[in-house]
Amino acid sequence: MILHLLRPLHSLSSSTRSFKRALSSKIVPTAAEALKDVAFSGAKICVGGFGCCGIPETLINELARMKHVDGLTAVSNNAGIDGFALGVLLESGQVKRMISSYVGENKTFEKLYLTGQLEVELTPQGSLAARLYAGGAGIPAFFTPTAAGTVIAKGGFPIKYKGDGSGEVEIESKPREVREFNGREFVMEEAITGDFSIVKAWKGDTRGNLVFRGTARNFNPECAKASKVCIAEVEEVVEAGDLGPDEIHLPGIYVKKMILSKDNTKHIEKLTEGADENSGKGIISGPRGRIVRRAAKEFKDGMYVNLGIGIPTMASNYIPEGVKIELQSENGLLGIGPYPKKGEADADWINAGKETVTTTIGASIFSSSDSFGMVRGGHVDLTILGGLECSRNGDLANWIIPGKMVKGMGGAMDLVGAPGARVVVTMDHISKNGSAKIMEECTLPLTGQRVVDRIITDLCVFDCDKEGGGGLTLVEIAPGVTVEEIRAKTACDFKIAPEPLPLMDDK
Repeated sequence: MILHLLRPLHSLSSSTRSFKRALSSKIVPTAAEALKDVAFSGAKICVGGFGCCGIPETLINELARMKHVDGLTAVSNNAGIDGFALGVLLESGQVKRMISSYVGENKTFEKLYLTGQLEVELTPQGSLAARLYAGGAGIPAFFTPTAAGTVIAKGGFPIKYKGDGSGEVEIESKPREVREFNGREFVMEEAITGDFSIVKAWKGDTRGNLVFRGTARNFNPECAKASKVCIAEVEEVVEAGDLGPDEIHLPGIYVKKMILSKDNTKHIEKLTEGADENSGKGIISGPRGRIVRRAAKEFKDGMYVNLGIGIPTMASNYIPEGVKIELQSENGLLGIGPYPKKGEADADWINAGKETVTTTIGASIFSSSDSFGMVRGGHVDLTILGGLECSRNGDLANWIIPGKMVKGMGGAMDLVGAPGARVVVTMDHISKNGSAKIMEECTLPLTGQRVVDRIITDLCVFDCDKEGGGGLTLVEIAPGVTVEEIRAKTACDFKIAPEPLPLMDDK
């Protein structure tokens, strides 16, 4: 038996030699050829990418041409944008259900969902990555602190509205199992597996080993692993052996077929370039500037920090002198640098807000599941993010206005729900219509329950006793603002720190 296995190739039969040659390459000439025996109506398909970064454009466009393939369930962090990526399949009516975390940039998606033409399972981004990872690893379910106390755990979120324009819900989410570990609630999430996956990589060898580039890695490894059949499209094909074993990001065991990418638009959603030092751009003034500058004072030397979109990200421009922090982005980057210089933006390097970025010395890239492992594991020291509402007990709502705004929670539920996380919320003290945003109980669906440590507004700074239930304490006040004004614009009671109250920086 051993001698037979060691026979040289020339001693094997011609049929055996042909079989060996067939195994030597996973390259398929076209996307149509790769998909023809794989895609079918009603299939669940896992699609790699984050926003428009790392999107398998060629394979998606070919699926859109296969009009007989419909009723798809698409598992993807985002839903693309109008006319691009998964947006193409939404417009063609081939997708029946989306399982995603953030879909805010797709107007077609929002319209289809609110009019009952599309089923939607919004899932926290870190949980989505972990569910895909679990599916690929043979783990049927797991418990996570993410989404405890929210509608995701309790059930009742509208998956599908009736198509008669009544706004009534036809299908709603079911409650998830919740257990307590070490005095804290954890939510059970089930693994996700797909009938097939389509992913995008930078390089691939003929054995299906893949290398990703920059933040285009994101969800691609998880999606590849979560299905028995994975089709990868790559920008460059090399021979087996041209990639060193330690260069490979995804082993070929997960890849069934591979094509050379023909569509490489690499759309940039938010082209963000650094301002000229003499242009005056980037200087933030007024009430929001006050919030930004005060938020920057939360940074302490050596911190690993995650910043939300908008005001929180702006705070990185005001890091105090002598303080060095490292910025973590949930799409798989540790060590976010400045915006690129004009003309140097790269579609493969973005932050979680889909803005083009550079990296700092010593930066690192990783997959989405690794990114949220850092978050859930308590390795991120500080999270600063925006809010729609906050309660006196530290509840936060910032991801949806039912029936009106459907964006998704993205990674916010994971970030605020991590054990031991310090969470700072930045927001205007009142809404545009003058209504209070800080209240006894949030009226909007929660992002997290008892998760907020500090609230920074244009009028003041509140500390929140999220663990002890002691409510809010006013600890700083803006110049020219009185305690009476704050009371009039805050819809709950609060305590006041010993006077004199420190003033927020107004410069």
